Amino acid sequence: MWGGELAGKGGGTASTGPTEFRNRCFMTAANVYQQRPTNGAKAESSLHHADLASLVGKGRKNAGVTVREKKLLGHLTIRGDGHDAAFAAGVHKALGIELPGALTVIVKGETSLQWMGPDEWLLIVPTGEEFAAEQKLRKALGDLHIQIVNVSGGQQILELSGPNVRQVLMKSTSYDVHPNNFPVGKAVGTVFAKSQLVIRHTAEDTWELLIRRSFSDYWWLWLQDASAEYGLSVQA
Repeated sequence: MWGGELAGKGGGTASTGPTEFRNRCFMTAANVYQQRPTNGAKAESSLHHADLASLVGKGRKNAGVTVREKKLLGHLTIRGDGHDAAFAAGVHKALGIELPGALTVIVKGETSLQWMGPDEWLLIVPTGEEFAAEQKLRKALGDLHIQIVNVSGGQQILELSGPNVRQVLMKSTSYDVHPNNFPVGKAVGTVFAKSQLVIRHTAEDTWELLIRRSFSDYWWLWLQDASAEYGLSVQA
């Protein structure tokens, strides 16, 4: 039975119902701490072995596709009730960004907020700002039923830009990337080169691939092959 008795003040007992029982027994405080090393530990991107910096300026002139590794950014997943006005207002207060709707990403400078599901969003912030962003969110959202998780160590972004990016995407995924179906500001999770990732259309000729770090080498090799006929250059 959920109903029962819990010890009250002064050694007495108090009769409780299911909700109060769960709240007393299972609610815990969030353990928020700085996860990025600050003691001189070296952080490396998942493509450090490819030495992309050495390839800058060595690609074909007027290449149709340019790739840029947006490495070591802060990634936070936020979960909450998107239909709750207090939740939406809290997110806006903390980030200065409206809560995006389905299949949408909002980009504000180097920060972006993307809808990932009915009750989940992905916040990406500049390197080293994820701890402060989480603190702001928790303060603004107060006692609302939420979850914020730092997932920076598990994923990263490859940015693709240039006049032939759409052609490379068409080679790689069955999802319709025509402008009428995939305008700027849209983001979807889909199958890509026999694996899975998220495609984000952030500007007219600019797209982002949100990938798992463990697949970084696979995507890099795939993009080299898929972009060969258009020319591929690397941007720092």
